[in-house]
Order: sequence, then structure tokens, then C-alpha cells
Amino acid sequence: MNLTEVVMRNALRNLGERLPRAARIIVGGGGAMVLAHGFRLATTDIDGVPAAGVTMEELAPFIAEVARELSLPADWLNPYYSTFAHVLPLDYGSRLITVCDFPRLKVDALSKDDLLIMKCFAARQKDTLHARALIRGGARLDFVRTHIESLERKRIPGTEKALRFLDELEEFFSDRED
Repeated sequence: MNLTEVVMRNALRNLGERLPRAARIIVGGGGAMVLAHGFRLATTDIDGVPAAGVTMEELAPFIAEVARELSLPADWLNPYYSTFAHVLPLDYGSRLITVCDFPRLKVDALSKDDLLIMKCFAARQKDTLHARALIRGGARLDFVRTHIESLERKRIPGTEKALRFLDELEEFFSDRED
């Protein structure tokens, strides 16, 4: 089942209504592309990690309740993007975009630049189309390259693959300009 913007917002609102105290979640991936940046793409989940007020373990029963009530996949909200969170620039928080601000749940999303960095590290086939959309939508290639190269100098694993992915994206766009 693909999650539309309306379904995502409804699920997040429903989740917020169940929380016993205020919490904040940061979303990445396709959910961020849809909720914060207006991209129309198919996604089956929201990649989100708790930033304050609650842990993923504490959220789990509420996520399950929302899934049952709204007939969503059990992992409609999951922390999968946290695998790549260590490659984000230290100041990524200054670029977050608030996408939902419910009484007990605030949801922020990654910027286009930060999403592109993560897409480069994931480097899956499906990430190619998302990355191209981010670039067309204004993600800054120079910012992304500079950041990934700085990670390469620090010997962060995966930078070689991320740079190859970025090279392929840049080549795709340069071929179009000829």
C-alpha cells in the first residue's frame, strides 16, 4: 500500500493523539520528500526517528495501534533511515522543516540537501529516481559533494560508493545539458 500525503498526515495525527507526552520525530526518505518538499512519489512507509520525548521502543505499541486502526503496514513508521544518520552534517538540524505540529507530536523533515546525502549513501536502484528528483527540486550538488568528500577524508565507510553514485547523478545531468 502506497502512503499518500493525506494518509501520512492522518497516521501521524492519530499517533500524536495516542502519545502520553510530547514527542518529536525527524523523518527522512520518501516520507520527507512527500511531506516537506511536495514530491509526488510512491512510498510504503515513513522513515522516522524519535528526536525528543520518546524512544522507538515506547512508540512501537502506538505505531501498531495506528497500523491496525488505519489498515497500514506494521512498519508504516520505522527507523530504517537511522542506518545512514551518521553521515548527516552536524548542522542538519538548522535545515529541518516542520511538517506536522500536533499537540503532542511535532514532526520535522530533512532538507533536500540532507536527503540527497543519505540517498547517495544508500545508493539503491530506487534511490536514483528520488535523487534525480531532489536535484531537479533544488538540492545543491556542490554542498553534497563537499560534505561527502569531507567524510571521505575522515575515512567514513561507504564514501567511495556514495561518491560513485553522486558522479553518476552529475553525469546524468551533464549529458542532458549537451
